[in-house]
Amino acid sequence: MPLIGYQQNDVRFIGELEEDRVYPVGSVTDFYSGRATTAVRENGGLARAELTEVPFVPETSRIFCVGINYHSHADEARDATGFDIPKFPMVFGRWQQSLVTDGTPVPVPPREEGLDWEVELAVVIKDTVWLADKETALDHVMGYCVFNDLSARNKQLATPQFTLGKNADRSGPIGPALFRPNEIGDVYDLEVQTRVNGEVMQRANTRDLIHKIEDIIVYITDTVTLLPGDVIATGTPGGVGLGQTPPRYLKPGDVVETEISSLGMLRTPIVAREDLDR
Repeated sequence: MPLIGYQQNDVRFIGELEEDRVYPVGSVTDFYSGRATTAVRENGGLARAELTEVPFVPETSRIFCVGINYHSHADEARDATGFDIPKFPMVFGRWQQSLVTDGTPVPVPPREEGLDWEVELAVVIKDTVWLADKETALDHVMGYCVFNDLSARNKQLATPQFTLGKNADRSGPIGPALFRPNEIGDVYDLEVQTRVNGEVMQRANTRDLIHKIEDIIVYITDTVTLLPGDVIATGTPGGVGLGQTPPRYLKPGDVVETEISSLGMLRTPIVAREDLDR
């Protein structure tokens, strides 16, 4: 069964999702430490609609994002930024605080024309990984999900450092659930799509990845130890707003949907910053 995160009394929990019911597994801390592994099936579970959903990763998790990792995106990125196909995974960081769940309104920063969409396959790590080898690297994956790397392009491209432009408030929709590897089939044959107000903007397949997941894990873990609950966002295909002529960005009132076959869809309404206080 896929997993979701929810919060009760300021504690983040993991539950197994079956249709509209959620069966508690344990706190996020206990789940990723291996102390909680089995869902409680008594009393019919919890109604998902009545829960406050939160990201299904620890609040201490790191998000390792990979830039320019689809051949189709490499072509448009070369024109927009001058970057060529990376010889190694181009890794930059996000903070866990930027992650939000399905349906959460995301504001446009006031000095941005809008936000850019980036549908990505995300990987959640299940254990401590140092010096991974390619043959067994995928054994360290807890599960897969959809990620939308919403980007504030003005800040991202103002300097060679991506950090601010990739960490705008609420700019990391993740979900809608975490699917374990045996639930999705071939991870290198998943259809990836973005729709803006119903219009298809990105459509690709994970077979087009430049650097495969196992290569990314190997590349990271000879320098940084991956920890349970860390996230790797594997990059986006061609069709981002920056690559349009003229560039096109998400404005308040728009709705962006990012979807990956077998993993579901994230729906994200875009709002003005002042709307968050209403």
